[in-house]
Amino acid sequence: MRSIVVALLFAITPGCGSPPPPAANTDSRPELLRALDGQWTMTGDVMGKPVVYDMLAGPTLAGAFTEIHMIDAKQPPEYEARVFIGYDDESDSIIAHWMDSFGARYSIPHGTGTLTADTIRFVVPYADGPFRDTLIYDEKGGAWQFVIEASQGDGSWKHFARYSVQ
Repeated sequence: MRSIVVALLFAITPGCGSPPPPAANTDSRPELLRALDGQWTMTGDVMGKPVVYDMLAGPTLAGAFTEIHMIDAKQPPEYEARVFIGYDDESDSIIAHWMDSFGARYSIPHGTGTLTADTIRFVVPYADGPFRDTLIYDEKGGAWQFVIEASQGDGSWKHFARYSVQ
């Protein structure tokens, strides 16, 4: 029904033709972002509490981003997140958008960071203090480590969460 309404709006709105077709999927992501693609299990802790998440990752938005979908393995799930990580070759930087079941307020601002041979790192400058996310790929073992740290008043970083992703 929604698509009929949208099509009708385009048809009756002056100067509006059909919406443009989606761009071809060029998947311009760097190899390290492509290494996230697949179905994974995340085991670890959040603030010392053990957690297990199911994770699915792959290209989205014509290959401009890697989308990570994490959801609590227990039923009903207590946590769910979607993380979009893109690489901007002009600035040689990572742009990350983290959205989760805590709501819209916690999805801003976006994070920025770097990509090296085996590490994706970005900092999200939340109003109550930055978080640093470090994703480390073990190519030989085909697994990842995700480490999330919270900034402290003295400039140090404190453990928030750590996951083994296999």
